[in-house]
Amino acid sequence: MHGRPDSPHSTRPRSEAYVNYESWTDEDVSLQTYFNEIASSQPLSREKEAELAERIAAGEERAREELAEANLLFVVTVAKQYRNRGLSFSELISAGNLGLMTAVDRFDATRGYKFISYAVWWIRQAIQQALAEDSRTVRLPLNRLNLLRKIARTAQQLGNANEGEPHDEEIAEALELSINEVRDTVLSGRRAVSLDRAVFDEDEDTTLLKRLADGEQESPDECITRSSSQKQLERVLDGLDEREHEIIQLYFGLEGAEPMTLEQIGDRMSLTRERIRQLKERAFGKLRHPSRHEELRSLED
Repeated sequence: MHGRPDSPHSTRPRSEAYVNYESWTDEDVSLQTYFNEIASSQPLSREKEAELAERIAAGEERAREELAEANLLFVVTVAKQYRNRGLSFSELISAGNLGLMTAVDRFDATRGYKFISYAVWWIRQAIQQALAEDSRTVRLPLNRLNLLRKIARTAQQLGNANEGEPHDEEIAEALELSINEVRDTVLSGRRAVSLDRAVFDEDEDTTLLKRLADGEQESPDECITRSSSQKQLERVLDGLDEREHEIIQLYFGLEGAEPMTLEQIGDRMSLTRERIRQLKERAFGKLRHPSRHEELRSLED
């Protein structure tokens, strides 16, 4: 479709549902045009994905475009989960498409999983990064953000060692900073998102401080989607209880299935979206444990 949809005053069958197109914004029109353009995109077979991956590795640009185009509708599905968080729907889709292209360039079909199971991590990561960049919290200068991460990590280490919340003086001494430097840096990180409040789609016990402290740790998402051995992966996931195991399998589309949204999993398991989110994050917490993290790392080798 090109241009604005037909006016509601134009001639159309009476049976067609009335839509007040005159109220559409430019973004509405742009999105509808885009949706019409990608409506015919269809998931590819494993064999076709493997063929395209081989051609992409050989530097064929058309193969790269074909693999991406086949998965544009999936990006829209993922982007819907992040609406009303600060970015427009079109901006979320654009960010997700960047993540999709990263997945296209990194995909290794010889590892045995469907492209969509691998791409979902990169799509979500790109959207979350775009949301983060849009928030005032992460608009700190890079040096200040790095210092905030050091403070968070040190606070976590001192808290674990002393079994209690460390004082600013202790953190300052450990980092050889002034107390004011510590306090000013932490306060600057609280302008938009409290350091004691969960961010994005994390469990309520996962605060920004904890995320910053774990900044160098690889995400369980990435480890799972990069796994090359189903048996090894199953061994790692055996540490989860039955519900957590099922949720992780459905969420990432393991064993050749299509990834499911939290809502879809909730419908399947007769649980609310919020409860599914909590169980997913609890499973992630277990996978982040050092003992499990080493096993996950071994899956990359």
